Amino acid sequence: MVEEIRVGDVVMTKKQHPCGSSEWTVTRTGADIKMKCSGCGRIVMLDRDTFLKRRKKLLVQGPEPAPLDMTYYAP
Repeated sequence: MVEEIRVGDVVMTKKQHPCGSSEWTVTRTGADIKMKCSGCGRIVMLDRDTFLKRRKKLLVQGPEPAPLDMTYYAP
C-alpha cells in the first residue's frame, strides 16, 4: 500500500529534533522526502521508507495536487 504524502504536509516525528521541535513540513516528495524543521529551519532528506518509520502522525494535510491538464501534450 502506498501512503499519500503531499507537499505542505505537517508531520510529527517519534523523536524530537535537537532544537526541541518534533514538527516538520514536507517540501518535496518522490523517492526521497525533503522536509523542513518547524523549530530551527533545518532541511533534511530521508528515503520514503525511513520517513514512514519516523513519522508519528499527520498534523496538517497539504493541499491536494492540481489535476494534470492534458491539452498541452502532443500525441
